[in-house]
Amino acid sequence: MSDKNSFLQLSQEINTRLNKLNIKEPTPVQNEIIPRILKGENIIFQSETGTGKTFAYLLPLIDKLEKDENHTDVKIIVVAPTFELASQINQAAKSVSDRKTALLIGGAPIRRQIETLKEKPQIIIGTAARLVELIRLKKLKIQNLFAIVFDETDRLVKKEAREDTENLRALIGKDVELIACTATINKQTKIFYGGIENVLLPPENILQTRITHWAIYAESRDKIDTLRKFILAEKPEKALIFTSRADQVENIYQKLKFKKIDCQALHAKTDKQKRKSTFDSFRSGKCKLLITSDLAARGLDIPDISHIIQMDLPNDDDFFIHRSGRTARAGKKGINLVIGDEYEMRHFAALEKKLKITVYPKEIREGKVVEPLI
Repeated sequence: MSDKNSFLQLSQEINTRLNKLNIKEPTPVQNEIIPRILKGENIIFQSETGTGKTFAYLLPLIDKLEKDENHTDVKIIVVAPTFELASQINQAAKSVSDRKTALLIGGAPIRRQIETLKEKPQIIIGTAARLVELIRLKKLKIQNLFAIVFDETDRLVKKEAREDTENLRALIGKDVELIACTATINKQTKIFYGGIENVLLPPENILQTRITHWAIYAESRDKIDTLRKFILAEKPEKALIFTSRADQVENIYQKLKFKKIDCQALHAKTDKQKRKSTFDSFRSGKCKLLITSDLAARGLDIPDISHIIQMDLPNDDDFFIHRSGRTARAGKKGINLVIGDEYEMRHFAALEKKLKITVYPKEIREGKVVEPLI
């Protein structure tokens, strides 16, 4: 590693673990953020999907933790909006540290989580509502906490989650280092973190340069059959299939399974154990096709996704960015396909101009994905 490598500011033990993970050089966001967190700065930073935000905050915080001889108190809390993201952060923390972690999320048995806290974890990853509940029950003791992170924070300050996030912030001491990160900082987020420095990383233009955008027209009633034909024609190595409606996840899943196409489904109503096994199966590559609602669109770093297939366009354009950003990660390239009706094609054309991307019309003809004849 060169002297300008930010990882050199971290412990030799962390550098050794990063080498085992084949991580040799920091990304631009890590170069910028790691030194700031080591200095104890309160910051909110924005960087595109797939640029390494999780390690940008985890590595310096764990470096501080490794130098702490107290192995029994909670020192770091990371707040995430979903079970899947929390689980992913937990795995990332374990990959670079032997310090005990605990996953504390809503919807899971609280009694079991209380038992886990008796094992004296130092790194807590969880959802805001459950963390607040455990702190108020005096089961999660935070008097020696030195840092809290709000990951995918734009989602944490939205109307449905804002109260829990506010309650958690109110319980945290003023001397605790506060870090927040997201791919898209909006006005609401800036107001929520008023007074904390915003660090906006220059765009790497992943959406424009590393993702190829395709559009296939289909009436609503023909979409699933179009999807089936696309899968058979393209044979994607690993595809994440999005739909905005949870009920459509199951519908798509059942119709593909009926046609003997191996796939799995994941949505907000899936129970936690099934969600974990499904997510792990897709992450490991055992499952190559995963149908999901926008539950899985935010913050997840799943390796080697070759294709994103959007069966509709979300009302929130940021969700389009987050969906698309599940491919072309870690310097790779990927394909983002929208299968849309007339209305959605008009919306996609507007997004093309807004996001400065190029959309290539496609159709399926004679078992191949080809350009339209006209």
